[in-house]
Amino acid sequence: QVQLVESGGGLVQPGGSLRLSCAASGSGFSINTMGWYRQAPGKERELVATITSFGGTNYADSVKGRFTISRDNAKNMVYLQMISLKPEDTAVYYCNAVNLYGIQYWGKGTLVTVSS
Repeated sequence: QVQLVESGGGLVQPGGSLRLSCAASGSGFSINTMGWYRQAPGKERELVATITSFGGTNYADSVKGRFTISRDNAKNMVYLQMISLKPEDTAVYYCNAVNLYGIQYWGKGTLVTVSS
């Protein structure tokens, strides 16, 4: 079984930056795609960014040009570098991983608050 643990959330001012990390650990099938999702107050959970084991990425339109997803394949870690943060980015950010058999794993989330 795979466990995902997010870290790096916190309070940041508009225009600031923050870097989120997610570590995948435990026994399980090999991880393929990893990504970040978020859920803002009063909204549904939405995709933020994903990255494949080969480095292919996709981003939500709302974060393109501001967020960068990266990963360490050897350690099954994924990162989300966020810059030019806006109040609209305030949400609980969840780490997601999918193994080679299509089974999904989720972290418990880390809160990002963008406020002056």
